[in-house]
Amino acid sequence: MPNVPKIQLTGVCKRFGKKIVLDGIDLAIEKGESVVVIGGSGTGKSVLIKCILGLLTPDKGSIKIDGQEVTKLSRAEREKVMRKFGMLFQGGALFDSLPVWENITFALLQNKEITRTKAKDLAIEKLKSVGLGADVANLSPAELSGGMQKRVALARAIAADPEIIFFDEPTTGLDPIMADVINELIVKCSKELGATTLSITHDMASVRKIASQVAMLYNGKLIWQGEAGNIDHSNNDYVDQFVHGRAEGPIAAGVR
Repeated sequence: MPNVPKIQLTGVCKRFGKKIVLDGIDLAIEKGESVVVIGGSGTGKSVLIKCILGLLTPDKGSIKIDGQEVTKLSRAEREKVMRKFGMLFQGGALFDSLPVWENITFALLQNKEITRTKAKDLAIEKLKSVGLGADVANLSPAELSGGMQKRVALARAIAADPEIIFFDEPTTGLDPIMADVINELIVKCSKELGATTLSITHDMASVRKIASQVAMLYNGKLIWQGEAGNIDHSNNDYVDQFVHGRAEGPIAAGVR
């Protein structure tokens, strides 16, 4: 039996009113791959992830996780699939009212999968894996720098040792040095877990650091897919303009 992709999208479409956001998306992500979807703001990258997570329902198409169709699951079935996922949200999305250790183990505590004592021990272990000390565990998010908040958010994403991790604009709001630190940690943590990762970003430094495969989303379609090492030789004018951040080109012409 051939290997089944970890994540497989076939003909996925999503529109809001008259605006077509996803227009027949085909994407296969193999186990252990790190796929990054690039594209400008408002091109549907976040909608794509929300459809995979089940936060949005596609109008058409198929989404399979480990070969299982997930677009029509019951709530109980969906919750079972969701246990495979970890997520680093854009901006971190930490709970201000909770200390760091409870932020990291929030889902495990909510699902009563762990005692509070074990949760704190686990949080300290995950903090260590993202380069933070045990003393951070009792701090509130407001006491952390932006880079530390992002590390805590990464620790939360990997807390349950997920099989699949989503990264939504993981370096937004960070200076170039801290962004590179976060990218290095993403690669390290993903490899340690053997996780399959799907990231969305417009930060080409992140793409070059974390991607094994790249896909570009434009006008609701994936207009190019290939190995990260080939992105500078895509022979696609849209990709070339985006990758090199040029004002002139087919993308600029399309928004004038």
